Amino acid sequence: MGETPKTGRDGVDLHPDASMNASSVNAWFIREVLPLEALLMTFLRRNWSDSAEIADLRQEVYVRVYEAAKRQIPDLAKAFVLTAARNLLINRVRREHVVPIEAVADLDTLGIVLDEPGPDRSVMAREELRRVQAALDRLPPRCREAIIMKQIDGLSRAAIATRMNVGEETVKRHLTNGMRALADILYSESEDLRRKS
Repeated sequence: MGETPKTGRDGVDLHPDASMNASSVNAWFIREVLPLEALLMTFLRRNWSDSAEIADLRQEVYVRVYEAAKRQIPDLAKAFVLTAARNLLINRVRREHVVPIEAVADLDTLGIVLDEPGPDRSVMAREELRRVQAALDRLPPRCREAIIMKQIDGLSRAAIATRMNVGEETVKRHLTNGMRALADILYSESEDLRRKS
């Protein structure tokens, strides 16, 4: 059996739906990647000192993204494009062997653009978790136990009933009462904070 561009050495089809795959990658690229061009250009301008190379860098990012998408289309196009751009810049700096201090400083900040939570968002999230934990601690023990099993452990009412050694209706009542009390506690705290500010 002869080897063709679409088959391997044993005649096995390497790309069973090559035309559909190419068209789906093209459609994805047009729909998800090209609208990110302004963001990509801003990213490249901010992180690369030679403005004459920006257009070439953009094209190289597009090639890398497209080639990778031919293997598997990523779920998050924005993060994927910015990661490809970041990696390209890092590789360019490594190849130049001489690393200017400005480049290292800029490359350290590249992760911020990828929608990673900043320190302020982390602090706010931790504070919110503390508020929820404090509210959970104020619930009656059986309601708290049922809510934790349902909302955190992801158990069904039947599984919770078995673990708590009660009927499903009792679990339903614990969940309903607990969620109402939790909402009341958290809502009243929010109202108190609004009044104080």
